[in-house]
Amino acid sequence: MNITQSFYDNMATQYDKLFLDWQTAVREQAVILDRLFAGFGFDRNARILDCACGIGTQAIGLAALGYPVTASDISDGELAEAKERAGKNAVQIRFEHADFRALTDAFPEQFDIVIAMDNALPHMLTSEDLKSAVKSIAGRIRSGGIFVASIRDYDSILGKKPPYSPPYIHKTDKGQRVSFQTWAWTDDKYRLTQYIIDDESELRVSKFECEYRATRREELTNHLRSSGCKEVAWKFPEETGFYQPIVVAKR
Repeated sequence: MNITQSFYDNMATQYDKLFLDWQTAVREQAVILDRLFAGFGFDRNARILDCACGIGTQAIGLAALGYPVTASDISDGELAEAKERAGKNAVQIRFEHADFRALTDAFPEQFDIVIAMDNALPHMLTSEDLKSAVKSIAGRIRSGGIFVASIRDYDSILGKKPPYSPPYIHKTDKGQRVSFQTWAWTDDKYRLTQYIIDDESELRVSKFECEYRATRREELTNHLRSSGCKEVAWKFPEETGFYQPIVVAKR
């Protein structure tokens, strides 16, 4: 098991603590993506593959809007959490274990829309791994379909290479929760340590570690074009309302 799988397996039952209100985020992000899809000519009959679904933050919200959704992830822990949350939200989603570098192993069919949100692609620690992932993803998009992904604004971040991200402080019924990340840089890679501090009836500190490679928009754009995407457009938070830059690539 690699560090990415371990990170998400270990954090699966606590991932929702990164949100002030996970259920609200599910609804709000679904509305953002629904509006984005409509802008590219898709209605709610579009078949969606969320190839980095995590605990279902986007997949569940889109399914609740009526989209036919298939979801996959490399983490069995997060898939189990996503399945449970889909049940609680009364939505039908097909879940599969899959590495998005080898999607044909799980999915012989193609989809109208493939998504990979929340900075999933920068888990690819080399340009070759990123190229492999993009090629695999592009191969599961039908002609005329789109790929939608979000990543951190690394074009800006690489200029400063910050050692940490600002903390989030969430008030809870029993106290407060603080979450923050430290980033230890080596060239364009960084080791992320996620801390979640629950200061409620008793103090609880959780720590999870993972690795990322800061991916510039130009590199990702070039890989998308070389994988058969004819049009690549970047959308920014001030336009979409989403917290990260979003790339939309048309097959």
